[in-house]
Amino acid sequence: MKILRLAALIVAVALPARAEIDIQTVTSPGGITAWLVEDANIPFTALEIRFRGGTSLDAPDARGAVNLMTALIEEGTGDLDSLAFARARDALAANMSFSADEDTIAVSARFLTENRDQAVDLLRRALTEPRFDQDAIERVRGQVLANIRSDAKDAGTLASRKLKELAFGDHPYGSAGDGTEDSVAGLTRDDILAAHRAAIARDRIYVAAAGDISAADLGAMLDGLFASLPETGAPLPPRAPMNLTGGVTVVDFPGPQSTVLFAHEGIKRDDPDFFAASILNEILGGGRFSARLMSEVRDRRGLTYGIGSYLVGYDQAELYMGQFSSANGTVREAIEVTRAEWARIAQDGVTEEELTTTKTYMTGSYPLRFDGNGRIASMLVGMQMIGLAPDYPSTRNAKVEAVTMEDIRRVAAALYRAEDLHFVVVGQPEGLQSTQ
Repeated sequence: MKILRLAALIVAVALPARAEIDIQTVTSPGGITAWLVEDANIPFTALEIRFRGGTSLDAPDARGAVNLMTALIEEGTGDLDSLAFARARDALAANMSFSADEDTIAVSARFLTENRDQAVDLLRRALTEPRFDQDAIERVRGQVLANIRSDAKDAGTLASRKLKELAFGDHPYGSAGDGTEDSVAGLTRDDILAAHRAAIARDRIYVAAAGDISAADLGAMLDGLFASLPETGAPLPPRAPMNLTGGVTVVDFPGPQSTVLFAHEGIKRDDPDFFAASILNEILGGGRFSARLMSEVRDRRGLTYGIGSYLVGYDQAELYMGQFSSANGTVREAIEVTRAEWARIAQDGVTEEELTTTKTYMTGSYPLRFDGNGRIASMLVGMQMIGLAPDYPSTRNAKVEAVTMEDIRRVAAALYRAEDLHFVVVGQPEGLQSTQ
């Protein structure tokens, strides 16, 4: 789950100016676009690359292939086997990581200016010429299978998977992107090659860089890095269905407490009411101890050590989610209080004081996100993928401030639907049974 949290501290010394970063839009001679924040103060560059599609591009009979393929990218390229690749990367003092989720394959690279050309060439080879040696496949397959077995014993993972299964059904979002023991055990090298062709292509690239590199150098680097990739990959998945209805699903799991996830349909990131929804969520279930759910469920009743809610945006679906854990004997009451708070904010909205203090928190803490080249590059590529403009860091706080109490009341009444909340409870809760 993609859980986005604001920082917990606000510092005062001119930090708002830090979000006024100079974002350049760079287009390579070959037509690849990237965002750049140039900073020559430290001789290194952070590069973030995203390929849209992620594990949702798995063939139906090869679930887990994209995840396994992504884990194998750094296991050798060209004439370099796994060990030789690692030695070459380390000799350059470079860092490269590769990961996959429902919507993206993420590539993160960090390299010194003096080693830039060699590091980028090594990254190019990894992306375009992966070896996928059989011994590496078996070793990494074993690691993935071990993770799958471990997840089967984790209450939080079980809750997340059950919730997505209920919400999205047969859509790729409805099953685990790392596959099952059976599906991963059955993957062949041909499946992995097919996953690479489907997911690593030029028509789904997003790039951002921050650090000691000029726009001209970045443009030239992009063409060299991606020129050998296929022009197009597999079609992206369609919009996901929203099958959640109000109720409770209990998954039996031994232990003294239960893990609870709850959700209903969310709101799109490009919806004009998204900022009002973000403010409302911060008031109800954000990361601060003053949030209503924390006050009512944790502080006043002692039903949990922590509870939170968050807006989740996938490429093809939106959820409004929350989570907590509670002793088996108190889960039912915690659910009732959560539903009541959901209904109360829909009916009564928020106070002027809550609105004012939350705006202050959100605008004051926002610049803390832009701390260091790595975080900046990651933020920039994320902004591109959700369709924001390069001037967003300088306009975002004004959008927060522009939200009125009338907006809050209207959005609260529409967004918060207590009767639609579905609670997935993994544990052995007392006095609580599945309703469906």
